[in-house]
Amino acid sequence: MKTICIFLAEGFEEVEAMLPLDILRRGGLDVQTVSVADQPWVTGAHGIAVQADKMFDEVNPENVEMIVLPGGMPGALHLDAHPGLGRLIMEAAAEGKLLAAICAAPMVYGKRGLLKGRKATCYPGFEEYLEGAACSGRMVETDANFILAKGPAAAAEFGFALLERLAGAEKMMEVKKGMLFA
Repeated sequence: MKTICIFLAEGFEEVEAMLPLDILRRGGLDVQTVSVADQPWVTGAHGIAVQADKMFDEVNPENVEMIVLPGGMPGALHLDAHPGLGRLIMEAAAEGKLLAAICAAPMVYGKRGLLKGRKATCYPGFEEYLEGAACSGRMVETDANFILAKGPAAAAEFGFALLERLAGAEKMMEVKKGMLFA
């Protein structure tokens, strides 16, 4: 079964991981949180500890449908520095799989040259890492297999964009309505 993986590193931005996770699960999708730390409990940038569903070594790359990277500092730096995740991202990109990131985390794709010639967005000040991308400054930017978002205030819009891409506009609107979003 194909899985959406939200990767968690020490110092991740909690709302950027948990709100999209909640939205996607409400939409009936198989979403797993994955720790890239050395333990299943990962502490976010604001001291909220989350137990990941699985450890990085338990991920079967063939079953990954979408990679989702929450931002936050130093979380995004830890994601960028993880060699296994770097390999998984490059394999997923080569296969045209869906790649999503929010806040500072689009830099993980940008530093690998994956955003060249694409529309992108990120947390202000991280544009320099989006090598060759056309930075729009929009809250959410979609280009081909990439879905990127600007920061914490975009967490819900980001989650709904992911859901719409994976489950369609009707399911996205159903979840949005159920959550009382306008």
